[in-house]
Amino acid sequence: MMQTKRRLRHVSQAMLLAAMLFSGWPSVAKEQNASASSPKEEAKNAAEFKEFLDRVQTYVALHRRVNSSLPALKPTALTEMIAAHQQALARKIRDARPNAKLGDIFSEKSRLAFRRGVKDEFQGPHGHGARATIRQGDPLKEVHLRVNETYPDGAPFTTVPPTLLLKFPKLPDEVAYRIVGSDLILLDVDANLVIDSIYGIFPQTI
Repeated sequence: MMQTKRRLRHVSQAMLLAAMLFSGWPSVAKEQNASASSPKEEAKNAAEFKEFLDRVQTYVALHRRVNSSLPALKPTALTEMIAAHQQALARKIRDARPNAKLGDIFSEKSRLAFRRGVKDEFQGPHGHGARATIRQGDPLKEVHLRVNETYPDGAPFTTVPPTLLLKFPKLPDEVAYRIVGSDLILLDVDANLVIDSIYGIFPQTI
């Protein structure tokens, strides 16, 4: 008898859980549909981001070429050796891009697409979560880093919120997006070097 009652209780709990999931499904689907881009929007974004991605690939090719000219780091390398390698890589990349300037990687079309993506994110259903993520990252305030400049040692950085990252083009492992104040930074991860940036892309009220 006890086993029968226990089995019925488990069945009832399973049915209740299924009912809760079923009743909540429309709202989940609605939120996903609201945040999803239409095929037309995706095609437009792909076209606007193409030049940016081409420039990123050109930079990454330069990074890999320069990095291959340096002594390879061993898995057991000491912290000092890793730091020296990073500094040497940054120096050689700067030498290879002596005239690097704002907008070399973020093309004009892509800057508009990035700004639109940020605006849509912060005005959409995930806006509150995106703001919370950025605040938790303790971003630098009132700082504009320059192209070909090393990211300050020990300075906090903020990664792009996951929901916003879905709106941005996927990057090779050598580079990453970072948020500094209200700016979007494209950073060379291994060289700790600012490749390019878009000033004032994030709301000042974050």
